Amino acid sequence: MRIQFTASAAAKLQPELDAGKRLKLLYDTEGCGCVVSGVPALQLLDEPGEHDIPGEGDPLPFLHEPRFEVFFEPELQVDYDPARGQFVLKSDSQIYTNQLQLIRG
Repeated sequence: MRIQFTASAAAKLQPELDAGKRLKLLYDTEGCGCVVSGVPALQLLDEPGEHDIPGEGDPLPFLHEPRFEVFFEPELQVDYDPARGQFVLKSDSQIYTNQLQLIRG
């Protein structure tokens, strides 16, 4: 899995990574009732989880769980809209969410 972070997304996230946090593309299924109803999110971690592996991030490193790769295309982009204060997760063929949550902790 590869994620291209735009300049605005990288600028917003870099201070968190400089403070020692790790970035994860999370596929959150908590309260969804079914794994196929999950919601993508970005999560800031102190340490990787047991099932987390590194993805190919440009220019930022990120983690993800391989079991959830099936729900994403191999090439993704994370953007940040400062006017709306929102991250966006998209690919060349679709927008996964224009309200990509950043979860701290």
